[in-house]
Amino acid sequence: MQIREIMTKDVQIASPDDSLHKAAQLMRDCDIGVLPVGENDRLVGMLTDRDITVRAVAANKTPDQCKVRDVMSTEVRYVFDDQTTEEVARDMGNLQIRRLPVANRDKRLVGIVSLGDLAVEIQNQDEAERALSEISKPAHHG
Repeated sequence: MQIREIMTKDVQIASPDDSLHKAAQLMRDCDIGVLPVGENDRLVGMLTDRDITVRAVAANKTPDQCKVRDVMSTEVRYVFDDQTTEEVARDMGNLQIRRLPVANRDKRLVGIVSLGDLAVEIQNQDEAERALSEISKPAHHG
């Protein structure tokens, strides 16, 4: 199965010039813990709720005056929408990342995938495989 089939397509994006306060409100309103950061139609960073807590609040930065660009992670890792769920699950495990932006082959942001999305899909595949193996067992006549 390809990532495009399980990813979240409605992705909120922050601007690097947004205040942390605005970004935190967006996270709250959408009940999310990560925001891709885009500028000039390019993905330039990722902002997590942990970035806000550790890099801003714990450092005594004022959320209204601190910008997203001041605390976001600039090393952006992403996956392509045509990669398989197995590939992405392996990559996320190796990188120890819980959420990744999803791009198409033109490198345009088209979604986001979480470890939870993959876990649900893998569980569904396991259940389907178990059901198929039960169906495929020879019948015992006695």
